[in-house]
Amino acid sequence: MTNSKTESMVAGRGVLMALGLACTLAACAGPGGHPKDPLEPMNRATFQFNEKADKYVMRPVAEVYDLTPLPVKTGVANFFGNIADVWIGVNNLLQGKFVDGLSDGGRFLLNSTVGLLGVFDVATEIGLEKHDEDLGQTLGRWGVGDGPYLVLPLLGSSNVRDGVSLIGDFRVDPLMQLEDVGARNSLGGLRLVSKRAALLGADTAAEEAALDKYGYMRSFYIQYRRNQIFDGQPPREKDPDDDDSSDNDKAATDGNAAGPAADKSSSPNKKESLE
Repeated sequence: MTNSKTESMVAGRGVLMALGLACTLAACAGPGGHPKDPLEPMNRATFQFNEKADKYVMRPVAEVYDLTPLPVKTGVANFFGNIADVWIGVNNLLQGKFVDGLSDGGRFLLNSTVGLLGVFDVATEIGLEKHDEDLGQTLGRWGVGDGPYLVLPLLGSSNVRDGVSLIGDFRVDPLMQLEDVGARNSLGGLRLVSKRAALLGADTAAEEAALDKYGYMRSFYIQYRRNQIFDGQPPREKDPDDDDSSDNDKAATDGNAAGPAADKSSSPNKKESLE
């Protein structure tokens, strides 16, 4: 248990140091570019590293895992989803969503017993909805700003608030409480591969849809997290990535409005000349 706690403390300190450096650089960064991404050069470098790591390691492993029979993959995903319901429920309670929090607790109890340690998602079948909450969302609901956009090594898109909250998520993760280092690492690796395999179709769509995959992923993450924090009803906010198209649309609209106005203003002169 001591080794597990020591590793958690070291990992947490490492993340804090990295985020502290990021915040310092953000404060020193000059204007220009995306307002939520003052660390874009560093983020793009990390993004390229993640892309290569995914291409040569994570994606091939996920593709092999994807050959596993569907019932097995579903059971594995359900098992880890059941473990996550505990912390999800705590975060729902911290956000004041008591009905959802109690529902999450009910899901865990039901799936852990009738569902054989969560391998079978019995709770969803009887109408207990699966939620997705974490400490970053809780802090966002409490009014903590997201801070600069960050791309974390291997973990991908994030921001300062969500990056710091990962320390809390990591410390309460049931897998991290396992004393057996081998079992802890094996289960953690399996969970990571399972999640990556579930995204095999989505990343292909992103590759095909975006000229700049980095910008696409940044815009997607920022909007996705806002949507999560406000439970699907975020306040309207202009996306800086759409500035150019919005300006062009405005210019076109102004031009169309000016056309008839100009014709109307010139019509009296034409009338006078006829008279």
